[in-house]
Parts: sequence; C-alpha cells; structure tokens
Amino acid sequence: MGFQMQPYGMQAMLKEGHKHLSGLDEAVLRNIDACKQLSVITRTSLGPNGMNKMVINHLDKLFVTNDAATIVNELEVQHPAAKILVLAGKAQQEEIGDGANLTISFAGELLQNAEELIRMGMHPSEIISGYSKAINKTVEILDELVEEGSKKMDVRTKEQVISRMKSAVASKQFGQEDILCPLIADACIQVCPKNLANFNVDNVRVAKLLGGGLHDSSVVRGMVLKNDAVGTIKRVEKAKVVVFAGGIDTSATETKGTVLIHSAEQLENYAKTEEAKIEELIKAVADSGAKVIVSGGAVGEMALHFCERYKLMVLKISSKFELQRFCRTTGAVAILKLSRPNPDDLGYLDSVSVEEIGGVRVTIVKNEEGGNSVCTVVLRGSTDSILDDLERAVDDGVNTYKAMCRDSRIVPGAAATEIELARKLKEFSFKETGLDQYAIAKFAESFEMVPRTLAENAGLNAMEIISSLYAEHSTGNTKVGIDLDEGICKDVLTLNIWDLHITKFFALKYAADAACTVLRVDQIIMAKPAGGPKRDPAAGG
Repeated sequence: MGFQMQPYGMQAMLKEGHKHLSGLDEAVLRNIDACKQLSVITRTSLGPNGMNKMVINHLDKLFVTNDAATIVNELEVQHPAAKILVLAGKAQQEEIGDGANLTISFAGELLQNAEELIRMGMHPSEIISGYSKAINKTVEILDELVEEGSKKMDVRTKEQVISRMKSAVASKQFGQEDILCPLIADACIQVCPKNLANFNVDNVRVAKLLGGGLHDSSVVRGMVLKNDAVGTIKRVEKAKVVVFAGGIDTSATETKGTVLIHSAEQLENYAKTEEAKIEELIKAVADSGAKVIVSGGAVGEMALHFCERYKLMVLKISSKFELQRFCRTTGAVAILKLSRPNPDDLGYLDSVSVEEIGGVRVTIVKNEEGGNSVCTVVLRGSTDSILDDLERAVDDGVNTYKAMCRDSRIVPGAAATEIELARKLKEFSFKETGLDQYAIAKFAESFEMVPRTLAENAGLNAMEIISSLYAEHSTGNTKVGIDLDEGICKDVLTLNIWDLHITKFFALKYAADAACTVLRVDQIIMAKPAGGPKRDPAAGG
C-alpha cells in the first residue's frame, strides 16, 4: 500500500481539477496579454482605411467586415479578462451604436502601457489611481475642445446632419460616404418625431436587394416587403387597409363533431354554407371600404377566390415584427381573427405596388401623408457580404443621428482631438507629484495609438505624422488632423471631419473603466468545469 500524500493549502480547500493563478506574472500579465491580443485584432480595422476581417463563426457563417462590434460578437472569446473588453465594446455599441473599435483598441493600449509600468516595479493600484485621475482630466479637456456653436443644431437640416454623420459612415465605407450619408440623413429626418428624445432607430429599415450598385440605392417613405402580393391584383392607390394577424382562412372548430349526411343535396348544401360563410366575411371587409388585406398567416384558396372577386389586394407578412411595423406605417390595428373590421381599425396608405428590382419581386408600401413613422433605405450591391457591410454603415449612421438628437456637440475628428488630449494630459502629469504622474503620462501616451493606427492603416509613416501633429498643436493649431488621402497634416475645418463629443466621451470612459477592472484582478481561480457531454467542435454546434 503506497503512502498517499495529503493535499495542503489551496489544493486542500478547493475541489480537485481546479486552476489557481495568482501573482503578477501568472494573473495580471496574463490577463493583460489576452486583452492586448484582442485589441490587436480590432486595431487594424480602425478608421476609414481599416482592414476587413474574415470571421467564420461556429455556424459556418462568413462575415467580411471591419465593424469591431460584429467581429467581437462573432469571435467566441473564451478568456475572462478579454471578455471584459468585449463587454465594454458591447456597452458602447448599445449606448451610442458607434465607436466600439475605439473602446476596445484604446483599452488594449492602456493595458499595454500598464504592463510596462508593472515591469518597472509599479503596483497595479497606483496605476489604477493614476488612470482614474487621468480619465477625469480627459473629460474636462474634451469639454474644452468642443466646437463653438455646435450645441444648437437643427436635426432636420440635412447639411448639418451629414457633416456629423460623415466620419461614422466613412470609417465603415470609405469613399462611399458621399452617396450613403444623404440617403441616411433623408431617411432619419423623415421619421424624426417632434420630441427628439423619442427617435426610434428601428423606424429606419434597410432592404438589401442583390444586383445593381450603390448608385441605384434609394429611400422609400414607407416599407419594402421582400415578397410578392398573393393573387392577381398588384397595385392599389390611396386605399384603406385592414390587417388580420391570424391568417385568412376558415378556422377549424375546437371540438370534433360528426355530421351525418343522408343525401347528395345535403352534401351540396354543406359545402355551400362554408362558401357562403367565407363570402360573407370577405364581403363585410370589402363593404367597410378596405381595398387591401394584410394577413399574418396563411391565405386559404377559397378566401383568396372571394378576395379576387371583390377586387381586394392581398399581402402576406409572416414575421410578426414586420406586421407591427406595417401597422405603424399605415396606422392600422391588427385584428386577431377574420371578422368585420371597425372603421377605427382600418389603416391608410398612399400606394402599394409590386415592383421588380434586380430580378426580385418586392412590394413597396408608401405612405407619404400619414405618420411617416417608418422609412426604408433600399441598398443595392453585387454580393451579400457587401450588402451586409453597407447595412452596418447605415446602422452606424442612424445610431449617430440618434446620439445627435441627445447631444449635438462636436469635436475635431481625424485624430486632432486625440493628439490635443495627449498633449494636455502630458502637461497635467508634470504638475502631479507622487507615482501617479507616471501612470498619467502613460495614459496620455495611449492616445497616440489613434493617429498611429490611422497612419499605419493608410500606409503612411506614423512617427513622422505624430511628430508633425505635435508640432502643429504646440503652436496653438489645435484643430490640425491627418488628411489620409494626401498623407499630410491639415486643418479639420478644411477637411470637414467632425466626431460627436458623446461618442468619444463614452468610448474613452468605457475603455478606462475596462482597463482598470482588468488591472484590479490579482488572482484567477477556476473551478473544475462541469461534467456532461462535451460539444463536438467539428460539428460546429
């Protein structure tokens, strides 16, 4: 009988199979390394010249995009510390809808600089204290950099909207922003309610139709449904519309009944009563003044026959969310079962027509007069992945519009703001006493990541650009940024590149919070993973 050694210390306390990492080398630096790897992935996609990533998720779906939010959502990040950065990116995406890449890349840069300080012998808590001071100072400086007169803005003026939206759209689709921005601005202005705070992003829809090019894209006031009308009537103008959520068909009874039929006449009459019942219901709908019926479920053949007879156009919308939007567009009230509608339940639309765009039959529902509560941007492109990327650019534009409704202040774009923040924070760090000043100086240095990345992605010499930016800013030209086309430094006013203050504010705040959260961790204790059937990675489950 062999002598078995009794476990002691941490082994004795936790169940076997656990992992325990502690100390600077094992926990802190490992965490920082994982976060750095994540930010390296997103960093090359930052800015207008950002590279695309090809991500294939666990369901074998292919994404080709430079949108950081999509990239980190589809990568199944396993490392707990890197997950914190992913959550910061998601928070930014939900709060503003743009700037997730800046959040993740900046947090990674902060952690990389923190690692240098730790290797020099600074304690993480000192770094955290310095970073907290630095972010508070950053917010103060950011307020000073706001462009004068940008606080008051009419969100219904197309030119002002486009100037604020341009940089967000250009970072996804560089070179296409002059075509996309007017489309997005038109759509947003049409659905903008009287109270700006109630602007709903969901009211700007995107319909992606293969074929054609971006120049063929347009904005439709109303909805574009990707299916054909049921029946032969394909066009109706200025009509009342009724919506049945449950489908148009004879409903089977709840209970089972047996009918004894003795003669052929009775059989004939039995079939006739069913016909007469449907005819009565469809006639009641036609008498109410409705010309268009929208069904949320199946449309029975006999019901369709009578709809044709009474010259009613029939549309089928199977998605219940689309059905809700349709009701919003037309002002109709969805009725659960086929019955005579009340006049109050009817909606109104200017025209509904079936058109063929690029070989696909689509139903276009227009409502110019009514609430204008839904607008659709029809995007055209040659492949699905191009269309998906265009849709993300439109999403960013619409989210920027929503942020604009909250706070329309703008700061100079093209890395001018970042260099100015870095310069001012450096000066601030010299005034601090104690060890905090090193952390604040590193925080200031982290801002250089933005101009460096923009320059590298555009194939320019990053060191030259950064030093000439610093030189310009120190002479008092605080609005000088990078012109990526010509590879030189220019005034933002001539470039007309502006970023929203609110986007920068939240991105930097979330990044600093995430970096401090990761630095606060000094031990990682993982329990033994639960037993049970393991997922087979090859099956892509």
